[in-house]
Amino acid sequence: MTSELPKTFDPAAIEARWYSHWEENGLFRPERPDAVPFTIVNPPPNVTGSLHIGHALDNTLQDIVVRYERLRGKDALWVVGTDHAGIATQMVVERQMNAKGQKRTDFTREEFIAKVWEWKEESGGEITRQLRRLGASMDWANERFTMDEGFSKAVIKVFVELYNRGLLYRDKRLVNWDPGLKTAISDLEVETKEVQGKFWHFKYPLEDGSGHISVATTRPETMLADMAVAVNPTDDRYKALIGQNVRLPITGRLVPIVADEHADPELGSGAVKITPGHDFNDFEVGKRAGFKPADMLNMLDADAKVVQCGGIPEELLGLDRVEARGIVIGMIEDAGLLEQVEDRTIQTPYGDRSGVVIEPWLTDQWYVDAETLAKPAIEAVKSGKIEIVPKTWEKTYYNWMDNIQPWCVSRQLWWGHQIPAWYGPAVIDGTPNYIVGDGPVATPVFVAPTFEEAVKLADAYYEGSATEYFEAANPLSAYMDTGGDPKKIGLWRDTDVLDTWFSSALWPFGTLGWPDAAEKPSPLQGRGLGEGAVSNASATPVVRDSPLSPALFPEGERGSMLARHYPNDLLISGFDILFFWDARMIMQGIEFMKEVPFHKLYLHGLVRAADGSKMSKSKGNTVDPLGLIDKYGADALRFFMAAMESQGRDIKMDEKRVEGYRNFATKLWNAARFCQANGIGASAHLRAPDATLPVNRWIIAETIGCVQALDLAMAELRFDAAANAIYHFVWDRFCDWYLELIKGQMDDETKAVAGWVLDQILVMLHPFMPFVTEELWHAMGKRDGELIIAHWPQPDAHALDRTASEEIDWLIRLVSDIRAVRAELNVPPGAKIQAFVRDASDQTKVRLEEKQWAALARLARIESLSFDPAPEGAAAQIVVDEATYVLPLEGVIDLASEKARLDKALGSAIKERDALAKRLENPAFVEKAKPEAVEKARDDFAEKSAEAERLKAALMRLG
Repeated sequence: MTSELPKTFDPAAIEARWYSHWEENGLFRPERPDAVPFTIVNPPPNVTGSLHIGHALDNTLQDIVVRYERLRGKDALWVVGTDHAGIATQMVVERQMNAKGQKRTDFTREEFIAKVWEWKEESGGEITRQLRRLGASMDWANERFTMDEGFSKAVIKVFVELYNRGLLYRDKRLVNWDPGLKTAISDLEVETKEVQGKFWHFKYPLEDGSGHISVATTRPETMLADMAVAVNPTDDRYKALIGQNVRLPITGRLVPIVADEHADPELGSGAVKITPGHDFNDFEVGKRAGFKPADMLNMLDADAKVVQCGGIPEELLGLDRVEARGIVIGMIEDAGLLEQVEDRTIQTPYGDRSGVVIEPWLTDQWYVDAETLAKPAIEAVKSGKIEIVPKTWEKTYYNWMDNIQPWCVSRQLWWGHQIPAWYGPAVIDGTPNYIVGDGPVATPVFVAPTFEEAVKLADAYYEGSATEYFEAANPLSAYMDTGGDPKKIGLWRDTDVLDTWFSSALWPFGTLGWPDAAEKPSPLQGRGLGEGAVSNASATPVVRDSPLSPALFPEGERGSMLARHYPNDLLISGFDILFFWDARMIMQGIEFMKEVPFHKLYLHGLVRAADGSKMSKSKGNTVDPLGLIDKYGADALRFFMAAMESQGRDIKMDEKRVEGYRNFATKLWNAARFCQANGIGASAHLRAPDATLPVNRWIIAETIGCVQALDLAMAELRFDAAANAIYHFVWDRFCDWYLELIKGQMDDETKAVAGWVLDQILVMLHPFMPFVTEELWHAMGKRDGELIIAHWPQPDAHALDRTASEEIDWLIRLVSDIRAVRAELNVPPGAKIQAFVRDASDQTKVRLEEKQWAALARLARIESLSFDPAPEGAAAQIVVDEATYVLPLEGVIDLASEKARLDKALGSAIKERDALAKRLENPAFVEKAKPEAVEKARDDFAEKSAEAERLKAALMRLG
């Protein structure tokens, strides 16, 4: 029993209804305990986020794969969750508090975190509702959050174990410091902008007064913390000066002239001022020159204001770095040491959230030994355990991993996973000392999952001398609360939290129940832990397991979700997080699970504006995917994303194409209505029905070919090829030809075949357009279940009929050519014409006279067919295979006016073609014009060239 479809296809009316039905009935992950598992995890979006066009692409591609594998009968799990987004979330809550006249520091840390959780429950997760509108068929019943209790346990366990394995440590290094947020940030959170600035050239006098060295800088204020001047060891101008000192202007400090290849003799004076505490390159030069990080000068505080670091005049102290810059320049100019000032465009780093200039800042942070973790991750790709698609990204992956730097994982925030490290007083001469820092006796650190475990480590360090341990806020309060009793020991926890990339790196196994699902001690590595550090490890080092060895947890001892779904099958992500997330998951997965986290990594490109430029709010060229869904429907947007995704290439946004794919859905809708009107309904067959008519045997073969093309494209993750295959099959073969060919011959066989083909179309198209296909699936008749869990078509080679396929393909070519001639020569649509055939084979004659005459007459508007010679006079001729078809035109069209029209159109096309050719031959245009302008010119040239050839052929037909 069918329900009659409305005349108009209205996406909005069906999307909300079907999504809630799928979710409420658990259809995104039906019970399939005996099925082959298939697992994919989504890159967890920020809990503060909203759906942008990049999310739409990323999640559409994932949903296509998951729906495809679910239809193929697999236990398809799409892990869903959100990231706690430390900086972004804290900013949102603080902004709300500021609106009420409150500050974060008005509250205790615990009170503030409670407010964040309150915000999360009330307002967080808007993006998950938006993902539902896109049609993302995620396992919402097992939604995770990077701060939920189970996942937090995994994060803390990983931190402690990495520390105990010697793979995580505290160090003083340069970080990207955001003075607005007062925290270190990752490279991904730094936005580089071009700023018009200056390049100042200074004279640094030699210590002996014999001359000076010229240096240049875009940041004059940093000279207050200079520690050296570097020259290239091969530069003859300065060889004699290496090892001598210069006297810094303003501070008067003496700094050495050092040899380092960082100094380029071809740039400027060839001498470079070295400020290791405020420049990433200078930091490395400083280390090579023998400066320890602890001895490097730091002239700025957390607010980027000047602090004393040796000889800085009082009038500069407390000034913002920009204010200090102007005074420093004036002082140098007054001293007669300013040589020149150049205008310069400067690449300047800004915090993407705070909007302030980022400062390379020397500070103590927690670091992961990424170099060690990277080695097995590199090997995993080289050995083929992980396949990167497209393969072109492998080189980028290796280059970054081979040159990987220590990974800074600490952030100076309150919201996030607080670092599980407690500090205590160093023991000096048998007495706990609470004010020791980085001196000869370092402050001991106790890394443990809980305070109670930290106390056990502390007790071993203090050799059981304490009678009481208590937790304090900081060293001062710890000391005060002891009341001077050395038997009481106060421990204070590190106030930093972990970078969100640290927690999301555990996503492939932390979301599956690890470590509770596989609770078993893992081996410690026995690496050196550094002075003052206290380990959970036993005294006897444990030999490190080789990478990619059998799983740490035997199959029978792992939780069912973890055992069944780790490793994941596939990861889909944008190439821009290859290092921030993808590579780190590989490193952590191998380290803790002894298996790669996923077998295949697919990296897609970015969605760009229509002109190819990068989308940004500042440019005003962003596109709201929800607005596109409101306008055209989720199915149309999804199909656009799939059709345009070509193995990692960037996608140009084109709303017209989104509209075109809504029209495609409408075309299918109308085809289903035609089937309903002609008694064609839901098929009772999984396999193709028996068929004798060539047209039915042809469409069955075409259906099988489409399934095979789809399967091949999906296996290779060629989303564009998959979308192209189903699009052309539905529009060209089924709607435009098959339904036209069967008009007027709706026998039982044809109805059965047409119903079966439409069913196969709905199943094949479902991963791309889930809403319209589910609606049509149920509208066509009674079903045993929903389309989302139907059976994927199985290609049946026995159903292929080459003879029928060749016959119908011949008919389609013949009708198409006749239609093209009629259109080119302005033959009135209703006019019926004669056809005279010569050189036809016996097979063609049988097709023309017996098998396909009715279809040819109807579709090509042929009045009569003859094998006699054609009459004299103007006629169009076409050739299909061995036969020539002559179509007399006398009395059908005005030949003179038609020749004149074609001749005029040909002249115009040639003129435009030649003008474009001349433009493209001009090197000035090709080299200087915008790439999109050159590309358009080439496209226009190709279009006009083809038009000219077509018009020439039309004129030749008229003789």
